[in-house]
Order: sequence, then C-alpha cells, then structure tokens
Amino acid sequence: MKSDTHTRNKAAISPLRAAMYDFTETGVRRALADVSAPDAVYRLCHPFGGRTGSDAYYDTAYKDLLSAWPDLERRDYIVMAGPDEHGADWVGCGGYYTGTFTGPWLDIPPTGHQVTMRFHEFYRFEDGKVVEMQALWDIPEVMMQANAWPMAPSLGREWHVPGPATQDGFVPGPYDAAKGQATCQHIIDMLEHLKKHPSQGGPEVMEPDRFWHPRMNWYGPSGIGTGRGFSGFRNWHQIPFLSGMPDRGQYVEDITYHFFGDGDYAAVTGWPNMIQTVTHDGWMGIAPAGTRITMRSLDFWRVENGKIRENWVLVDLLDAYRQLGVDVFARLREFNKARNMGRINIPDGMS
Repeated sequence: MKSDTHTRNKAAISPLRAAMYDFTETGVRRALADVSAPDAVYRLCHPFGGRTGSDAYYDTAYKDLLSAWPDLERRDYIVMAGPDEHGADWVGCGGYYTGTFTGPWLDIPPTGHQVTMRFHEFYRFEDGKVVEMQALWDIPEVMMQANAWPMAPSLGREWHVPGPATQDGFVPGPYDAAKGQATCQHIIDMLEHLKKHPSQGGPEVMEPDRFWHPRMNWYGPSGIGTGRGFSGFRNWHQIPFLSGMPDRGQYVEDITYHFFGDGDYAAVTGWPNMIQTVTHDGWMGIAPAGTRITMRSLDFWRVENGKIRENWVLVDLLDAYRQLGVDVFARLREFNKARNMGRINIPDGMS
C-alpha cells in the first residue's frame, strides 16, 4: 500500500540521519544533496546565519564541527511530521550531536572529553525534497561543558536533557490526521491561555491544571535550564521572562507560526515566532535596554492522557543577545584568553 506524504517524508530524512550517526564528510554531503532541492534554504542559529544549497550548509555548519569533534555523531530522539495550518509539510527532528572535543570550535576551548549539543531541526518538504530547514543548536550548552560560559548563570537545571520518557519519539506511520490535529489544538489552546497572563489577570488565567501534567518537565535551552512542574516552569523561566519583557504576546500580527502534530507530539516554529521589548527588570542578567527584539524558538511537546507531560524548547539565545548589543563570542574570547586553544591528543589507553 502506498504510504502517506508525512510517512514518506520521515523516511526521506532517514538516510541523512543515518549518515550523520556514522558521520563522514563524504557520506553526509551525499545524503544532504540527495534529500535537498538544489535551491533549498537553510536557516541556522547565530552565528551561522542562512545559506542556500546543501554544500554551503555543510561548509557553514559541519566542516569545523567535524574537525573539532572528529568522532562526531548525531542521535535523534524525536522524529515527527505533519502539515502546518498554511498547508506546508514539515518533519521535525530533535536530539543531540556528540563527540570527543579535541579541537577548538567557535572559539570554545576543547576539553578532551565527550560533549553534547542539543538540536531541533525542522525540514519543510515539497514533492519529497527539503526546500527549507530551520535549525537551532544549543551552542551555550557546549560553552558550559567547557566551563567557558561568559554570561549569567541559569536559573533552571543544566543537564543533559533526555528524550521522551515514553521512548516513542519516532512516531510511526500511517499518519493519523485527526490525532495530530487534536494534539496541536491542545497546544494552541494552552498558548492562548499563557498569553492571558499578566495582561488579563494573575497566573490562574493560564489554567495550568487544564493543560499541563502535574509532573511535567519544561526542558529549556542552556542559559535558562529545565523546570520541573508548572512551578518550575514559572519560577525558573516564565516569571523572569515576563518581568523583563511584559509585552510578550502583543505583536502576533507581525509573526507567522507553523504548528504541526503527529500522534501525541506537536511542534511549532517561526523565524521568528516571538517579539517583545526588554524593559523593567531586564533578562538573563542583561540591563533593561528598552530594545524590541525578535526570538526564534523551535519547540516540541508530548501530550500524555490529555495533558502536556514534556516540552522541549530551544531558543536562539545568542541571537537575542546580539540584538541587545551583547557579543557573547567576544566575551567568550575575553573570558578564556588564558586557556589553551591547541588540539588535544588523547592517549589510546593501551600503552
């Protein structure tokens, strides 16, 4: 039986994921070229920017990373797909890159140890080919593992963020449109209620008991960290966020969301999908500059028995800092100018 579009798109991305698991330059370049349209647009987090064509994407994103992590490997724990509200077809992948950090990368000093870097990568398909990709990599996570993070400490828990507790993040076909839409609608309704606070009332207007599981985990980006339960989400992310940017959610007419659902999973992207002004108490140790910024966030949710149990969130924090006039990489270089940036040769342990 002929498979549906979304199951085929997940299958189409599989050779690329496999090539990146056993990462070689030749294999990954070939897999990227095979799955991509010739003029595919790749939108990457700061400092990489956007690129057109798979070879330009490889040269920008992976060439130096593979040099720094010569045993580079990709591990996915979420692969889901579906149509957005505008009729576009997406595949969302969440996981992490890992390897032994033996050479400098983006001026981050090598550690000689295994490191991890979380990714969320969303691929838009047309006629079986990738025509657009949006990718956020948790570069601050790498800085922290190198003891080189030059910004304020996180309020939440910093750790190696896990995949789904149910270990079912590779959503199988056939695509169930009704279930995917129902999961998506739960998330959309939840977000509408989140935006009611603080302009329409206290925290109760968000109706957390209606939408969130009491044992939920909110897995934020490094620099913010993880919060356990709705109280953890409030204390370590939302309260500081709204204290510094209380006009959150007031400029939705200027942005475009792309929601899609697959089984118990939902995802959202936008490039950007948030606009707000840093005022009042400031944010993440940044003084209130009165500057309006955009933010890119690629998110996954897992719904369990009608409530959100897990939420994976990546935000391009380095780009947010950039818009506020803070060059994190310049601070990194100052912070680590006495560190050894040479390559590390690790004994084989056999002699």
